Amino acid sequence: MHAILMGCDKEMKLRVQGFEKDLTRLRTGRASVSLLDGVRVDYYGTLTPLNQVAALSTPDARTIVVAPFEKKLITAIERGIQMADIGIQPTNDGNVIRLPIPPLNEERRKELAKNVRKCGEEAKVGLRKIRQDANADVKKAEKDKALNEDESKKLLKEVQRVTDEYTKLLDDKVAKKEQEVLSM
Repeated sequence: MHAILMGCDKEMKLRVQGFEKDLTRLRTGRASVSLLDGVRVDYYGTLTPLNQVAALSTPDARTIVVAPFEKKLITAIERGIQMADIGIQPTNDGNVIRLPIPPLNEERRKELAKNVRKCGEEAKVGLRKIRQDANADVKKAEKDKALNEDESKKLLKEVQRVTDEYTKLLDDKVAKKEQEVLSM
């Protein structure tokens, strides 16, 4: 396998894994600490991931509990959660922050399904950008006489095949997650 094709495949695989990680952050009516993965807290002037300044737990299917390692961080954590705009209003009892996960109504389900499709489209744009870069590398190699015309055409077809493969994989993941969100 050619180095350009291997690099393209590796980058696309990473893009799909990034998309999968994005999907875990979508709120689907069940409490999951992965909803808070993108939350950053102002920790002495440095934006720090929430899981580095607090213990996260899910005592039941509808609640996430955030227990700060330092009590004075509780307002900064609360502010960080609100600024992350995850659609959950934190409640602070002075010791811990509770995030009640409300059940999803039909309107919210449709909105989530729309977000899943939007994330999927963004991931596909990323795949197309990777394909574009790989194609440019192939054409440059041909221009520099590192590849002949036949090898170049063959490699361009392979890049497209890999792109189609990962695009279908993304489409399948989007459809599965959409189904999961709409059927809850």
